[in-house]
Amino acid sequence: MKTLKFASNLVPLILNGDKTATWRLFDDKDLIKGDKVLFLDQETKELFAEADLIEVKETTFRDLTLQDKDGHEKYITDKEMLETFSKCYNTEVNLNTPLKVVKFKIIKKLK
Repeated sequence: MKTLKFASNLVPLILNGDKTATWRLFDDKDLIKGDKVLFLDQETKELFAEADLIEVKETTFRDLTLQDKDGHEKYITDKEMLETFSKCYNTEVNLNTPLKVVKFKIIKKLK
């Protein structure tokens, strides 16, 4: 089964239903709609949930829509968003950088 890692501060947001989307760069897992995925805490490596991927869409940061942003943590500015992803992926990210918008539904909490 495929796995996705999340920063520890995002785990409670996912488990309480506030976070229902993730944006992924360089998708080496070939995430597609219908996948069942295990979620891991990036710091502790602990499994915390199993989810169904209910939508997977390829786009760029420039072309993110309000629907794409729904269920994802918010950024005050594009600059803040790009800096966050540049730091997370340890590479320069700009408005033309491709990403996958992944919407999910938790089917089992493991924590």
